[in-house]
Amino acid sequence: MSKSSVLSTPLWRRALQRFTASESDLAAEEAQQEAVRQGGTPCRAIPNRTRACVCGTLRSVTLRPRGGVQTLEAELFDGTGSVSLVWLGRRSIAGVEPGRRVKARGLVADDDGQRVIFNPGYELLCSESP
Repeated sequence: MSKSSVLSTPLWRRALQRFTASESDLAAEEAQQEAVRQGGTPCRAIPNRTRACVCGTLRSVTLRPRGGVQTLEAELFDGTGSVSLVWLGRRSIAGVEPGRRVKARGLVADDDGQRVIFNPGYELLCSESP
């Protein structure tokens, strides 16, 4: 077997990628796998104006006015991309904080180029994997 055929096998290629990948690339890959395991659709694969379930980690949670109404906005990252979760008229939600794993459902819309789910149904997930 030639050296080039050995290196072209998926197992070797994957091992080489993991060896040379950065820490952030590995974290994103793990986040993708966990999101799919929890039943989420990858953020980058969600078409606009469709109902979806997304799973990931909240990167940021902010309070800001939107149309004169206070809103709680959270950026959910799943390793493929992010979706903004926006709760209109809410100042806070217990458990919704940066670093928390969340599963959210709702209609995905486009808000100035950013994917957003307004008033999503959500479930707080355990941080540790079983």
